Amino acid sequence: MEVSFDIIKRGGKRQSEPFLRHKLHASIVAACLSARTPEGQAESTAHAVCEHVVNWLSKHPEVTSHDIRVVAGRHLKNYHPEAAYLYEQHRITI
Repeated sequence: MEVSFDIIKRGGKRQSEPFLRHKLHASIVAACLSARTPEGQAESTAHAVCEHVVNWLSKHPEVTSHDIRVVAGRHLKNYHPEAAYLYEQHRITI
């Protein structure tokens, strides 16, 4: 099931954009792979975290990209703490 939500971009300076599950999924997979997680495990972890985020989104009428990052990081921490750290620090280290 595809969810349709508009996400307010960081700082509200850029135009909002629709939530794209595949973008969230890809960023979680990338964090897991950076933490040397096998590809299959990275995919299943990303799927589970995305499910949590979509469920959370259904209860919040307006969210920011930062909100999604925080919620995804919190759930990723339950599955893979090291990948969660990399996911949460990504914007800081670039």
